[in-house]
Amino acid sequence: MADLSQIKEHMEVIGADGVHVGTVDHVDGDRIKLTKKDSGQGSHEGHHHYISQGLIAEVEGDKVRLSANADVAVTFEEEA
Repeated sequence: MADLSQIKEHMEVIGADGVHVGTVDHVDGDRIKLTKKDSGQGSHEGHHHYISQGLIAEVEGDKVRLSANADVAVTFEEEA
């Protein structure tokens, strides 16, 4: 499991396939809160989304890599 203390504001979140998923706003408990600019379109637009710690594979430099490809990872995002 990844060490959340390594995750910093403005790091890029990418899927296992290297595709952009979002940008870290901050760590909130055991989840990453993504910036609103990466919130999607339609009914998802303008909401913060969260990535659970369980989806984080590793922190690589200035990127947070998830254990799932980007198209799958976004289906696991939580909205607030």
